[in-house]
Amino acid sequence: MRRWNGWGDTTTDYPLPETAVPFLTARVGPGVPVPDAQLADVIACVPPSRLPAHKLINQEPETRVRHACGQSLPDWVAMRYGRFPAFPDGVAFPTTDADVRELIQYAIANDVKLIPYGGGTSVVGHINPQPGDAPVLTVDMGRLNQLRHFDRHSLLATFGAGTPGPDVEAQLRAQGCTLGHYPQSFELSSLGGWVVTRSSGQQSRGYGRIEDLFAGGTLESPAGCWQLPPHPASAAGPDLRQLVLGSEGRLGILTEATVRARPLSESEEFHAVFFPDFARGQTAVRQIIQAGVPISMLRLSTATETTTTLALAGHERLIGGLEKLLGLRGVDEEKAMLLIGVTGGSALVKMARKAAIDAAKEFGGIHVGQTFGKQWVKGRFHTPYLRNTLWEMGYAVDTLETAVPWSNVDKTLADIEAALHTAVANEGEKIHVFTHLSHVYPTGASIYTTFLFRLDADPDVVLARWEKLKAAASTAVVANQGTISHQHGVGTDHAPYLPAEKGELGIAVLQDALRRFDPYGVMNPGKLIG
Repeated sequence: MRRWNGWGDTTTDYPLPETAVPFLTARVGPGVPVPDAQLADVIACVPPSRLPAHKLINQEPETRVRHACGQSLPDWVAMRYGRFPAFPDGVAFPTTDADVRELIQYAIANDVKLIPYGGGTSVVGHINPQPGDAPVLTVDMGRLNQLRHFDRHSLLATFGAGTPGPDVEAQLRAQGCTLGHYPQSFELSSLGGWVVTRSSGQQSRGYGRIEDLFAGGTLESPAGCWQLPPHPASAAGPDLRQLVLGSEGRLGILTEATVRARPLSESEEFHAVFFPDFARGQTAVRQIIQAGVPISMLRLSTATETTTTLALAGHERLIGGLEKLLGLRGVDEEKAMLLIGVTGGSALVKMARKAAIDAAKEFGGIHVGQTFGKQWVKGRFHTPYLRNTLWEMGYAVDTLETAVPWSNVDKTLADIEAALHTAVANEGEKIHVFTHLSHVYPTGASIYTTFLFRLDADPDVVLARWEKLKAAASTAVVANQGTISHQHGVGTDHAPYLPAEKGELGIAVLQDALRRFDPYGVMNPGKLIG
């Protein structure tokens, strides 16, 4: 069963080795475990629904609780302490596009606010109801979850927008194909959610980001139904698909998406390389990507993240052997780990692997084989469960990401980490901060930073602490002219920083589009643009 107050399934855990406690205590201080609110007590606090009855709408309190939050840090504070700012007044489970159209008309007629809900994995507040006088209806798209059409000649697959990642892949694999879109939330998130938040998969270097994969679809909006045909290419004016990509439910509800599949790859490998330091690793990564080596993933960790990853991984004998090997080669405390993914035909994989590893060796990289790569693949969607474990130990953990040109990677990374380290120093609190380059491009890279801090018995203290950290890091991103979001979208948490990226005229254009598609103001208020 899905957890109501954390990440993932209740039957899955992420145990940490005994050495994790002294490691975290030395860097942040002893954890401050807090008792969890009980589901029954939260359900008892759910107010009566303000919605007129409708055959498609479930008004049961527990269903409303389970759809009240996503997975942001403020959401965790709400769930774990039982401090929910608001609940949806009901949850609808449409099974057809016609049901979605009916729900939109219902919302218009009754001045109801609509929140589209995919997998519930948003980490920036996309699916949260806003407190206010208007009733709120959450539209759970989970029953629009089938492959509707597959064009074998064109490799175009049309799915219901609520199809979760594993079902997308399973239904395509039955056709001998794959989409290859693997965000960390893959097991829980949905295709429609990927599209409307401009998601990026872990192997987007090889398969493409969601904007490369999204060919068209159907958007049901208050202004009407909008069909986007999947042209292979078009010079007929601006590409209006871009309005749907990243629209975050403000224009309407995406009911189906057509995506560009590809045949299953013959071979795939993940290798690990350790560099003497992050600087040399970064130079190697930049040269590999600018040389056009056909890899599917390059993921480079800083020394701090490398140390943290190895310390929390367990496998003491394996890690001990690695440390001894690297030490003999002069690679020690400042070592930086690079994971290299290569995907495709056997000959292509062999060529790409050799080219990437040879380039890494030019900058002191030590290739240690596929063992660590295989471990990463095995746990690639399991890592978010660590949030549950750390919370129970008394620690909160959150992430943020941006993207900047190569010429500004070092300064932006340093400024973000410095901002996080100092944001709550006046409270006597220490923050553990570590970073990796999660996606790379010929012109730049995505900087993905994780920060860990202690909980407090008072939820207001925890929330205030997070707000200082988030604001400090976001301000550093904006000051370095980075994007406020490389892959998580805007939601409510990033909305204050969007004007710095889009400019006054750009924001006005977005507002015009929202009014055109949603003249009644019912679609997901407060998200993307307030």
